[in-house]
Amino acid sequence: MAAAHLPPRSCDTFVALPPATVGERIIFGKNSDRPCDEVQEVVYFPSASHEPGAKLECTYIEIEQVSHTHAVVLSRPAWLWGAEMGANEHGVCIGNEAVWGREEASDSEALLGMDLVRLGLERADTAEKALEVIAELLERHGQGGNCMEDESIFTYHNSFLIADRKEAWILDTSGKYWAAEKIEDGFRNISNQYSITTKIDREHPDMRDYAKSKGWWDCKREFNFAVIYSYLNTARIDASGSRFCEGRKLLEKNNGNITVETMMDILRDKESGINLEGGFQTTGSMASVLPKDPRLPCVHYFTGTPDPARSVFKPFIFVPNIQQLKKTRSPAYGPEDPVKKIPRFQSKPDRKHELYKKHDVAAAIIESTKERGENMLKKMRTLEKEKIAEMEEIARSSLRDSTLVVNLFAEAIEEELKAYS
Repeated sequence: MAAAHLPPRSCDTFVALPPATVGERIIFGKNSDRPCDEVQEVVYFPSASHEPGAKLECTYIEIEQVSHTHAVVLSRPAWLWGAEMGANEHGVCIGNEAVWGREEASDSEALLGMDLVRLGLERADTAEKALEVIAELLERHGQGGNCMEDESIFTYHNSFLIADRKEAWILDTSGKYWAAEKIEDGFRNISNQYSITTKIDREHPDMRDYAKSKGWWDCKREFNFAVIYSYLNTARIDASGSRFCEGRKLLEKNNGNITVETMMDILRDKESGINLEGGFQTTGSMASVLPKDPRLPCVHYFTGTPDPARSVFKPFIFVPNIQQLKKTRSPAYGPEDPVKKIPRFQSKPDRKHELYKKHDVAAAIIESTKERGENMLKKMRTLEKEKIAEMEEIARSSLRDSTLVVNLFAEAIEEELKAYS
């Protein structure tokens, strides 16, 4: 049977900066919407040094490795090398969205947007440097290839939201061409459409000339990236009912009072479609607290399980001597890393990690058994609130003893598993 191209599906990524947030901190959040049977794992990789001339195998292609890579924590579909979202030891967070426009997305195997998320985190210690890393890799290697493990062809360009302790950037791409917008206050979100319009702070040097050569821009009207590189007009960009618009409304509703708990509530919102259900569903979620004070630790929360409304956001803090997160690590069918792909002619293996399996059982109970399900959800929410309160205490006093949180994420998983019983 011939492979079929899937209709546009995507996720949502959010960032809130002072004065939209409570306190001098940036709040980042993302839902990853993927095929409902795809397992998302949460994995940690320490910083590392690499030999000159070393090569790196990404999901589809091999590229040059750099001399040093930063420690990262990633939430990623278990079959590929890259990530849907993640953070690094310097407080940089990145999430990407699928976008479509006038330029055909390439089926040819190159770097996936998810590869670029991981590469940006591994190679940059600020948000702007991550933007530069992604832009340079796009120029050198391009983006493309199937973003599904099965025979369905799912290809797209990528939009990225990149944040650190000081600022955030939106990066919209079309092939190797791109535009970037700097965000220094307030809030922004991205979804499955271009969102950069006329405020363009950095761009590919040939981006406007390419649009002109394709007949998309006549050089007379103001350059609006979202209008020119997509089929949307300005009215449709702001169309009510889209997840992009609904996400912005939720941010506006909480403007000035946005906390990490607010972000989690937004990620759990089903009415807006942000917490997606169906053939494509929210398979993993992330929320991060990035204090502007560099003496205070960044805290990154991950679910590692589908449907944030039925999941626990568990905290992670970068400290020395963190071990691999075994209970959110999927079985390996071949090399542990970088890639766990299988040949196309083979059936997909079971990639469910231990937390995912236990969460499956818990979700079925919540769905089918009213009293027991409500009690289980209550225990899960209580656990989450306790962890957030603990992290707030650490944030106020700074982290003087890193050994206290070296197993933070793993211990939270154990407590989550107890809540399922």
